[in-house]
Amino acid sequence: MKRDFLHITDFTTEEILDTLELAQKLKAKFHDKEKYHVFKDRSLAMVFAKPSARTRVSFETGFTWMGGHALYLGPNDIGIGKREAVKDIARVFSRYNDVLMARLFEHKHMLELAEHATIPVVNGLTDYNHPCQIMADILTVLEHRGNIDDPKIVYVGDGNNIVHSWLKLAERISIDFVCACPEGYEPDVDTVSSAKDAGLSDITISHDLRSAVKDADVIYTDVWASMGQKEEATAREKIFAKFQVNEKVMDSTGKDTLFMHCLPAERGREVTDGVMEAPYSIVFDEAENRMHAQNAIMVKLAEWSGMI
Repeated sequence: MKRDFLHITDFTTEEILDTLELAQKLKAKFHDKEKYHVFKDRSLAMVFAKPSARTRVSFETGFTWMGGHALYLGPNDIGIGKREAVKDIARVFSRYNDVLMARLFEHKHMLELAEHATIPVVNGLTDYNHPCQIMADILTVLEHRGNIDDPKIVYVGDGNNIVHSWLKLAERISIDFVCACPEGYEPDVDTVSSAKDAGLSDITISHDLRSAVKDADVIYTDVWASMGQKEEATAREKIFAKFQVNEKVMDSTGKDTLFMHCLPAERGREVTDGVMEAPYSIVFDEAENRMHAQNAIMVKLAEWSGMI
């Protein structure tokens, strides 16, 4: 039976831990220039309704390193949900390809792709969530802390798709998760409730940055206005000004705190250049780990779906 990765909760706790272990092994192989052609004669279709340099490069490089061929379909190549029905695209690509990765705006389109595809579907991002990013993030936390035993993760900024994915992870792995955001920019209420109801993690939504970051193991931020929200950028800059991650914020936690950002960063807005370049910034380890986490996700899906 084919498996998809649309939400973190599509994997059990044990499967998440197994995937992280595999990602570490694949990372070591990649650095040692070992051949790992598990996807020899296989192809990955990459559908981009929402452009991204990192997502394209990480998936394409990773799948190629694993012996396969990755095909890029940009916003001008395929009008998903507009020029052609989502379910038609899912069926056609399932006849050509072995894995389908999509980076879309509407989450309902991702769900429809997976429903009608007969090959594994990987969520490369929707407006609702970004599960590959959070798998890379927790892998990076594991590398730098040596464990992922109840880390305090403080996300600062808009309650967006990154926050939703952290909340989904909180249903599978015990973390102390705080979202520090301006009033009116909280994450989805149902997603927060689901994370709390799971009873595994501590979940806090705060509007007080100073108290939120106390004892943080990680401070995490993202742009204040995502793609599709740029017309709100000027207004958001005023609203979010007090939620900038700067050196003063990093110094106020009371412990040695790591800084993370999913990129691209708008330096001087949500984060200062000094924080981005500081020794405690693990942003570029995090960026590299996108590829290794994604590689592990695709290998696991292929194994569980009986492809390899």
